[in-house]
Amino acid sequence: MSGLLLITLLAGSLLGGVDLPSQWTSPCPDNTTCRGRPIVEAANPAPSSVWKFSRTQGGKDGESFAAITKTADTTQSDPDFAGLIVRCAPKGKVDVLVALIRPFPPRSHPKVTIAASGGGTLTFDASMAAAGAAVLLPDEVSAFAAGKWQSTASLSVVVRESDSEIKGVVALNGLREAYHSLLANCSQ
Repeated sequence: MSGLLLITLLAGSLLGGVDLPSQWTSPCPDNTTCRGRPIVEAANPAPSSVWKFSRTQGGKDGESFAAITKTADTTQSDPDFAGLIVRCAPKGKVDVLVALIRPFPPRSHPKVTIAASGGGTLTFDASMAAAGAAVLLPDEVSAFAAGKWQSTASLSVVVRESDSEIKGVVALNGLREAYHSLLANCSQ
């Protein structure tokens, strides 16, 4: 159950105005066999397994970018961390970007530290894209998206700029298939 849905259900039940679907009703209807059990049992949210494909128009006439995006695991990420973007770039390149909710100044050069769940931590100097709402990682990071990350469960990302720090976690399940689909759509 998503955190937002759980909050809505809790608020509604506290205010007395929510009807729960039958699969969410109490497993202890007589309230005597449930003593000592929590009132609300929250399930651990499963990380989304869907990489979303999109195509956006570029700044030049006839230019477009195909991209795959994965949203952050909201239970382990700062509210200003949106997720990860892998996009086709001009001249056959692939860019990797970190998407943010709160932008940094467009001319910023934040430090980005990426830790793979299977081990290994790297720090990069990055630049800003999309009016400061996306952090463009250096070209060598695209090799990780094309290889090692496809067998990694998740990434922990920390973006630092001046005295500001934004942290997030992105599950990478499904990256292999999404990456190959992206490459097939890059030249279109």
